[in-house]
Amino acid sequence: MISGTVHRISGPIVRASGLGKAGLFDVVEVGKERLTGEIVRLEADEAVIQVYEDDTGLCLGADAVSTGRPLSVLLGPGLVGTIYDGIQRPLETLFNTSGAFMRAGSRGDPLDMQKKWRFVPEPALAARLASGEQVEAVPGLVLGSVQETESIACKIMVPPDFKGGHIVSLSEETDLCCADAAARTSRGEDIPLAQWWPVRVPRPNAGRLGTDTPLVTGERVIDVFFPLSKGGAAAIPGGFGTGKTMTQHAIAKWCDADVIIYIGCGERGNEMTDVLTDFPRLVDPRTGRSLMERTVLIANTSNLPVAAREVSIYTGVTLAEFYRDMGLHVAIMADSTSRWAEALRELSGRMEEMPAEEGFPAYLPTRLAEFYERAGRVKTLCGLEGSVTIIGAVSPPGGDFSEPVTQHTKRFIRCFWALDRDLANARHYPAISWTDSYSEYAAEVQAWWERVNPLWARSRQEALDLLKKEQRLAEIVRLIGPDALPDDQRLVLLTAEIIKNGFLQQNSFDEVDMYCVPAKQVRLLELIMEFHTRAERCIKLGAPLFRITSLDLKERLSRLKSDVKNGDDAGLAAFEQSMRGDLDDLERGYKTKETL
Repeated sequence: MISGTVHRISGPIVRASGLGKAGLFDVVEVGKERLTGEIVRLEADEAVIQVYEDDTGLCLGADAVSTGRPLSVLLGPGLVGTIYDGIQRPLETLFNTSGAFMRAGSRGDPLDMQKKWRFVPEPALAARLASGEQVEAVPGLVLGSVQETESIACKIMVPPDFKGGHIVSLSEETDLCCADAAARTSRGEDIPLAQWWPVRVPRPNAGRLGTDTPLVTGERVIDVFFPLSKGGAAAIPGGFGTGKTMTQHAIAKWCDADVIIYIGCGERGNEMTDVLTDFPRLVDPRTGRSLMERTVLIANTSNLPVAAREVSIYTGVTLAEFYRDMGLHVAIMADSTSRWAEALRELSGRMEEMPAEEGFPAYLPTRLAEFYERAGRVKTLCGLEGSVTIIGAVSPPGGDFSEPVTQHTKRFIRCFWALDRDLANARHYPAISWTDSYSEYAAEVQAWWERVNPLWARSRQEALDLLKKEQRLAEIVRLIGPDALPDDQRLVLLTAEIIKNGFLQQNSFDEVDMYCVPAKQVRLLELIMEFHTRAERCIKLGAPLFRITSLDLKERLSRLKSDVKNGDDAGLAAFEQSMRGDLDDLERGYKTKETL
């Protein structure tokens, strides 16, 4: 260990002399409370330390001791269902020992080191060793597994940075603690159940795969209009009260990811309280058990030390990569990256760096890229397929999407769900704007969706085109009123209203409509667009619009999302037959008049 002396304190930034031989990004323990910090700059014999805890009371002349290792997290069974802060301190454990307010220097093991887990050795590996075969300890080799929760089986693997040696012994099926060895190598090294990994270093993989499989969320506006691929990256920007957090909550509950990592980065304490109290009560729709059995929460509220906010997203994405390497699909909810960027700005200012636009540091785009580029669908070192999907909320001041964090984020993501304040004020949720949002994954996931319904791409494009027409017509309506428009243009307004109310809007309190399966999503849109096509034909034959509206199809189409349950194909077919019969009768009557 290398020891130095604190000679300058500026909030969470501390300068210490005597640490010139320490490494960049090494963990440092500062003062008598042993506050956790990280070296972020070295200048000759002086180190600039970013302290991740409240350093109130820290004095000049205090010790600063380098541990010689980078900031790392402990990865192993017991992560799922746990609530951590930004540097992986278990908050429930600290609450039990120190009460509602953490003391400076509070410590707790990231994993319960006393708990016994039932280790089951990998049968194929055990058989190879029993036959006398020499098995090389290659990175990613699966040694066995532990049933972490009813939903998640944690694979115990050779660490990705392991160098050389053969497996000479493998633990039999027995109860082990996280520190116990699952295997031993010819070099005399033990491979325990839990292993450390530096948070700023991406975990390696065997190769990247294409993003051609969608992350199904059950939200129609996302899945059909602006789909996100497994292994993709998306941003949800929006002003205060537009529904960023609630949209992420809905995705976390209903998406088809195996593991959810929720990072509350700099958010208000009451919002994180809602998350911490609601998530354990939520029922996983796939298993019928608690959602916490496949969720890890990282709570770093706005009143906690700002430096820990900066590192929390790296902690979260490292945990995600750990489960990805087991062949699982992981979704990260980062709420919000704007608060993380504000932490960067504050720390940069205290280090007296030259500010860039709006005071943010010049390396803001680099840090954003480092985060979002860790998303991806990959072939893991153990030969399986896993993915990390990142969904980052952005909170631009005043809802201004031209501010730096939003603009730089758009450079590194391919899916943009822009929240609209007018929609939120009108109680239209999710308040995702169909004019400002986009997804570059649509073409890649098209083949998957067309296996669900061959009309997905056509219905989607027709609906988006119609909504664009409606937006142009709305400007005319504001000037001269709807009655001045011809019937075919008024039909566009009518169908657009059906799309908004009957397809895009979803009620999270409706037991039927809170989640929509892919097949039903496409069928609903297909029926709406068929109504528009058939009604347009009737108008060309001379039928006035009031004859079409008198059929009561608008109300029935708008209610269809709640009236027909998921999987009720017969209900949708019955409605289609009824709608076609009504429109056939109307069309037949005007064809007869035309013939006469």
